[in-house]
Amino acid sequence: MKALIVVDVQNDFVEGGSLAVDGGRAVATAISDHLAAHADEYTAVVASRDWHDAHGTNDGHFAEPGTDPDFVHTWPVHCVSTTGGSDYAPELVTDAVTHHVRKGMGEAAYSAFEGVTADGVLLPDLLDGLGVTEVDVVGIATDYCVRATVLDARRHGLAVHLLPGMHAGVAPDSSATALREMTDAGATA
Repeated sequence: MKALIVVDVQNDFVEGGSLAVDGGRAVATAISDHLAAHADEYTAVVASRDWHDAHGTNDGHFAEPGTDPDFVHTWPVHCVSTTGGSDYAPELVTDAVTHHVRKGMGEAAYSAFEGVTADGVLLPDLLDGLGVTEVDVVGIATDYCVRATVLDARRHGLAVHLLPGMHAGVAPDSSATALREMTDAGATA
C-alpha cells in the first residue's frame, strides 16, 4: 500500500508568507495537478501543517522577541494556528486529502512523522494501521521539513520516493545536501 505525504504547503511557506520559499506556489500547483491525475493510486493522502502556538516562542522555535532568528534553530514567527499563515496555500487543492496532521504545537517540529490527526493519532500509527509500506513525499521545504519527513519515513522502514518538481527548498546548497542525505538513506529522488 502506498501513501502520499504532502509536507507543509502553507501560506507562510510560499511567496508572500512570513518564511517564504521561492517556488512554493509552483510546487503547490504541481502537487494539485499530480493529485488530480493520481489520487486514486494512494491508500491515503496525508497533508501536514506546522501549527504553532500564538503565544511564546514555541519552546525556542521562534526567535525571542527583539532578537533576530538564526534560520537554523530559531525562525521568524510562522504558521501560528490562529492566523491565515497556517492555512494551506490556495494553489493546493486539498479535496483528495484523506488525513490532515498538525505538528509543532508549542514546540519545534520538522517531520510530518511528529504530526497527529485531529483525534490524536500519530502519523506512524496511522500509516501502520492502513498497511502502508511505501510513501511518495512532496512539499516545502526540501532542506528542512521534507528532509526530516523523508529520513523519518526511512527510519520507519518505508520505501520512499521524493517526487521531482514537487518540492522547493530554502537555499540551493542546503537543498543539495538534503537531497544527498535522503538518497544516502535509501530514498529515491
